[in-house]
Amino acid sequence: MENLRYPIGRFTAPEHYNHQTVRSAIEEIKSLPHRFEKMARSLSDVQLEEKYRPEGWTARQVIHHVADSHVNAYIRFKWTLTEEKPRIKAYNEAAWASLSDSRLGAIDPPLSFLHAIHGRWVQLLDLMDESDFAKQYQHPDNDQYFPLWVVCSLYAWHGNHHLAHLELIKQSGTW
Repeated sequence: MENLRYPIGRFTAPEHYNHQTVRSAIEEIKSLPHRFEKMARSLSDVQLEEKYRPEGWTARQVIHHVADSHVNAYIRFKWTLTEEKPRIKAYNEAAWASLSDSRLGAIDPPLSFLHAIHGRWVQLLDLMDESDFAKQYQHPDNDQYFPLWVVCSLYAWHGNHHLAHLELIKQSGTW
């Protein structure tokens, strides 16, 4: 079950700031909308309603979730760049994925939105300097502080993590 839940493995945060690691993460974030849309559009209507694992989300819910999650990430970056160690707003991912727009909505809007938000986000990331990446936010779930260079790697992983879920559905159709 672990392989279905984490098909590319669990996220491992980099231990130290490394410019090349951050640049690689930005490139992953930049390329995700195209790769994600290509995979999402390759799924049939039936596959969009399939889950990548028992008790997991459907492909449709994953597509909506990534757009929801990444807009939250973008906003968190903006807060962190404009406030001193802000305590970010968490959201209930499972509850959002259970809303009717995520369960039943067309995939065109979240895919278009993903392109738009990533365009804005990558523009921001490309214009940040090393001192900006050292800025931190506090997550309310565990009160831990996260520097933006770690968050960059987290969201590069996050996009690929959910892309792998769609690939599982595409390859097998069922678990």
